[in-house]
Amino acid sequence: MSQARELIDAQGRVLRDLRVSLTDRCNFRCLYCLPESEAARNFYRGHWAKMPNPAPILQQWAPKAQLLSFEEIERVARLAVQWGIRKIRLTGGEPLLRHEVENLVARLAAIPQMSDLAMTSNGFLFPQKALALRAAGLRRISFSLDSLDRDNFKKITGRDLLREVLQSIGLAQDLGFHPVKVNAVIIRGINDHEIEALAQFARDRGLCCRFIEFMPLDSARAWLKEMVVPAREILARLQARFHLQALPPDNPSATAKRWAFADAPGTLGLIAPVTEPFCGHCNRIRLTADGKIRTCLFSVTEHDLRSRLRRGDSDDEIAQWLKGLVWHKEPRHHIGEPEFVPPSRTMSCIGG
Repeated sequence: MSQARELIDAQGRVLRDLRVSLTDRCNFRCLYCLPESEAARNFYRGHWAKMPNPAPILQQWAPKAQLLSFEEIERVARLAVQWGIRKIRLTGGEPLLRHEVENLVARLAAIPQMSDLAMTSNGFLFPQKALALRAAGLRRISFSLDSLDRDNFKKITGRDLLREVLQSIGLAQDLGFHPVKVNAVIIRGINDHEIEALAQFARDRGLCCRFIEFMPLDSARAWLKEMVVPAREILARLQARFHLQALPPDNPSATAKRWAFADAPGTLGLIAPVTEPFCGHCNRIRLTADGKIRTCLFSVTEHDLRSRLRRGDSDDEIAQWLKGLVWHKEPRHHIGEPEFVPPSRTMSCIGG
């Protein structure tokens, strides 16, 4: 592929990864994203006194007319692949809330030259869609799993649905999705006592469990660095419990540092955007459900692609516009620094 057909920023990073949010809606209310439950409110108030009183107003969901259609998403995906994108991950909100999502999966899976199509889900609706998604061409899926304790799971997610999520994980393995990943956002005082149990679960089930540092993307705007459990602390605890072997990264731009169990299947990943930022090799760009381009998860500016699609811009016009945006991709985020400004929208709107 020639240099001219790649999306390259001013730091020389070549973009290969497109995150596509299918909806800003979610049927969970995780306290690190859309805290709604009384337990979440009590946690924030009791520990940090940062939670607004009353609880924060949940964002207004984007009207259906503002969401990109499947045809629009497919067009953007095909254009992105022509310009070097090789991996697309479907996110939300909860992507399985999007009606007939399997039809979009089939459209995207048919794009030549795209090597990786994946999805991140909370798992609740997965049994209803699993067979259709598999038949449509989805091969990889990640589930959110922040706790293995029913009460704690309910406190974190606002929903008493741990059993259903565990069933979805098993179903994905039975249907041959590979790898099946589980993502755990670790928050001090909430689920950091479950780190070893989550790793043991991955070891027993042959899963990839990824521990993710808590990021400032909650609608309560209550994030504090003291709530972050550093990846190095998580790793030290895991190494004290398990015999682990370091693995090479999946690719040069991988976000997770990976470890394998020496005596069992399953792997562990540590994602440390707060304490060990990986901005220097970030190769991602994001498309929100309502058609905005974000060049960084923590961008304070969004760029309107939807209007360009709907006013009739040509593929070449859109590609040239996109190249210009990518060139100005942020060198890094500023989490924890005095000048840090959180994004105006939460993770549910941005896309995980």
